[in-house]
Amino acid sequence: MVKLGKKIVKYHIPILIISVLLLIPSVIGFVNTRVNYDILSYLPDNIDTMTGQNILMDDFHKGAFSMYIAEGMEEKDVAALKKKIEDVDGVADVIWYDSLMDLSVPMDVIPSKLSEAFNSGDATMMAIFFEDTTSADETLEAIDAIRKLSDKQCFLSGMSAVVDDIKILSEKETVMYVIIAAVLTSIILALFMNSFLLPVFFMLNIGMAIIYNLGTNIFLGDISFITQALAAVLQLAVTMDYSIFLWHSYEEQQVRFNGDKKRAMAHAISATISSVSASSLTTVAGFIALCFMTYRLGFNLGIVMAKGVVFGVIGCVTILPSMILVFDRAIEKTSHRSFIPDLSKVSGFVVNHSWIFITVFLALLVPSVYGYMNTDVYYNLDTTLPKDLASIQANEELAEKFDMNATHMVLVDANMEPRDANAMLSEIDNVNGVKWALGLDSVLGPNIPREVIPESLTNALKSDKWQLMLVTSEYKTASDEVNDQVDAINGIVKKYDKNGMVIGEAPCTKDLIDITDTDFKVVSAISIAAIFLIILVTFKSISVPVLLVIVIEFAIFINMGIPCYTNTVLPFIASIVIGTIQLGATVDYAILMTNRYRRERRLGKEKKEAVTIALSTSIKSIIVSALGFFMATIGVGIYSSIDMIGSLCNLMARGAIISMFVVICLLPSFLMIFDKIILKTSIGFKPDAEMQANQPDNKFISSEKINITINK
Repeated sequence: MVKLGKKIVKYHIPILIISVLLLIPSVIGFVNTRVNYDILSYLPDNIDTMTGQNILMDDFHKGAFSMYIAEGMEEKDVAALKKKIEDVDGVADVIWYDSLMDLSVPMDVIPSKLSEAFNSGDATMMAIFFEDTTSADETLEAIDAIRKLSDKQCFLSGMSAVVDDIKILSEKETVMYVIIAAVLTSIILALFMNSFLLPVFFMLNIGMAIIYNLGTNIFLGDISFITQALAAVLQLAVTMDYSIFLWHSYEEQQVRFNGDKKRAMAHAISATISSVSASSLTTVAGFIALCFMTYRLGFNLGIVMAKGVVFGVIGCVTILPSMILVFDRAIEKTSHRSFIPDLSKVSGFVVNHSWIFITVFLALLVPSVYGYMNTDVYYNLDTTLPKDLASIQANEELAEKFDMNATHMVLVDANMEPRDANAMLSEIDNVNGVKWALGLDSVLGPNIPREVIPESLTNALKSDKWQLMLVTSEYKTASDEVNDQVDAINGIVKKYDKNGMVIGEAPCTKDLIDITDTDFKVVSAISIAAIFLIILVTFKSISVPVLLVIVIEFAIFINMGIPCYTNTVLPFIASIVIGTIQLGATVDYAILMTNRYRRERRLGKEKKEAVTIALSTSIKSIIVSALGFFMATIGVGIYSSIDMIGSLCNLMARGAIISMFVVICLLPSFLMIFDKIILKTSIGFKPDAEMQANQPDNKFISSEKINITINK
């Protein structure tokens, strides 16, 4: 590794030039990577709801669906507006009263069921079908165009409208996420490192790695808006420690080699590659665990973030050393003492009063696990979006004026007898919470032949193989009531057509609930198993990975249990990803301390002395690392208007701090109590005479530098 370090130092100028040039294709890739704002599109393709969506596209040339409300408008004006909407690119069909009859025919001629379904007081409603899927660019452009045609009396509801608003919000806020995270993290580093300028180069290095990561996302086809929003912030948070380690190693090597900076950097790179590569494995393992989710958003986020960690490691040992060597004098001129006080007394107190922390652990274990198991989550994307968004106002208007909160679509055989179709719709009508159910055979009543129905309406609702029916619900998407309703409707549909299916936002969300419930268990098990294995191999111990995983899992239980006691409802994705991210990113705190404890035991120190040294030499590193993670995420959590992003960042920020306290306070107690078990079940923890004899004289390294060195 030293040879590689020397090569990097020798060619640090070309490396810096190449790294800057690589930003060009990366930016191009980033700009051309499509962002997907529809979280339901990541459901597996083999379930009925997604199969049905494909049938809509292939057989009906329709994808998204919205309800459009017009208030206080004359019928002729509504008809004119409908015509304009039909002419919008991306709109497939618009169904309203005049789709059935000419406006010269009074509305009271049509069945009252149909009239009441599409009219309420001075408000009338039309159904809009789009040519492409919910979050397709063409659909979102059509949403924007329809909104421009509308005035304050008109409201466009539906998932596509919500997605469009999320897109607008996300595009406006994502850049601010990065700025907030970078500024707050730089402030912490400037205070706790020994140079005011150094954090600038840390941020430049990590920023370049982030751009490389985002640029290579183009090979994935598209990425979720959640991934897009979190990728930069998370990559900054989890890879920042690598830069800190390189710097501290560089400082130590300068002392060792009497100020020979190039030689010192070569050895610092070597030490960083050895330590950081092993450390990053736990973080990568946590992200890779997300790839095992059936819900493909996990794969999307997992791959991007695992890739980001790899780019972070590469940048840390190539780009950052090059920057430091070029700007070394400027960094020296802005040097200062760290503002972190001496924490040796804190370390002594923790070790001497280990029984207190074990007692606290035992007292909090049951309530934290209970809270973790009983925290409520939500699945409906528009639940916590700002109320002033146009889509949220439209959905509220739909609920208020028409008592509708969800719309299902039913697909059945095109050749189903009209008698059976009406019988099926009649049964669906009687399901609790169903507002109305309409199909071709019900628009004019059972006694009027299909031939009378206008061809345009027939084409909109019938293909060679399938016919489409609409069912509206009083219940909100993702509620227990609507899920039971979907089950009931599915049962009725299957009775009349075994191949029939119920699709739409509510059925898709029900599938999302069922799938992610299983995914949560799978991801948790895989992440724990993978990180357990990495720690086992690293420490050659059976007991150490058990203790370290217990410590961090306890921190996760506390973090995810708090919302239960504060009556906070979390986005569903939080319960899946936070645990694995917190485990993978913060278990390094525990590894850092345990690694030093192993070293001191091998040097012949007694357990109490070994634990005290391990804590005192790692506590500052743990604090800096945790505070950096906290600052990188808390600002975004506070700023974001999208609760799914804000909640995730708040949980990660809180998780970093909780993990910090748990590792500092609880792990030393575990090491004290289970010292004998660790020695018996581990290789390389017992006193090593040869190691003691070969212990180098490190007097030239100041205790301050030892204390703040991150030795992962």
